[in-house]
Amino acid sequence: MLIAHISDSHIAGWEQKAYARVPTARNLARCVQHINRLNPQPDLTLVTGDITYSGLTEEAECALEILEELNSKYYVTPGNHDEPASFWAAFSGERCPAERKDFLNYVINGHEIRLIAMDSTQDGAPGGGIDPAQAEWLSSKLAENKEQHTILFMHHPPVQFGVLETDEDGFKGSDMLGRIVANYPNIDRILCGHIHLEAHVHWHGTVVSTAPSMGLALSLDLSLEKPSAFYPEAPGYQLHYYHPEGHLISHTLYVRDREGPFLFDG
Repeated sequence: MLIAHISDSHIAGWEQKAYARVPTARNLARCVQHINRLNPQPDLTLVTGDITYSGLTEEAECALEILEELNSKYYVTPGNHDEPASFWAAFSGERCPAERKDFLNYVINGHEIRLIAMDSTQDGAPGGGIDPAQAEWLSSKLAENKEQHTILFMHHPPVQFGVLETDEDGFKGSDMLGRIVANYPNIDRILCGHIHLEAHVHWHGTVVSTAPSMGLALSLDLSLEKPSAFYPEAPGYQLHYYHPEGHLISHTLYVRDREGPFLFDG
């Protein structure tokens, strides 16, 4: 099984640039084209939030137009830049098969790996979290099959990464989620975005992995003293390959022009 993972597209419109510098719509379109050229093709694509730049309806519609070009089915979760009404209007149904627009958590079955979407957004706040109702729902879904390889995907990572976006914004209910995760060693990954960097950390028996963005690469400052800043960068995404031997391998790809590949022939 092969899963593509996109995050933090921050779509500002076809002719607009996020933060006046990054053509995020064009970058997402390039990323979709890159994914469509992969061989083998992904079984599905996950999009972990901050799809829009400022939550506008036209931004969500632009993102929808681009994502619909994917050859694979895709599934979305919201981020703190996405406005609930425009997100639901654009993506409810097959792309976000939640039963209620005020509870955007759902399960994707029918694959070698079960995928569980969690809405980590908090009303009016940049940080993430889950509440007790979500925790109870997640526990019940995980208990339905304790042996099934599983991926959780959400926008905010539930653990601090030593960057301002996670350490200052925070994640409410992190301990609660951690206790649940620790009970299920079949959770292979928690896939997130939010920090605009590829990063990985071992957490409660699993790996939390964050995907890069569509061209807004965080300027990493492990001193946590400098204001948050970014570099315009090539768009990137992750590929998660479930190996026949039963382990999940994660790769990060960047969509940039380059020479090659060249054979090692001397």
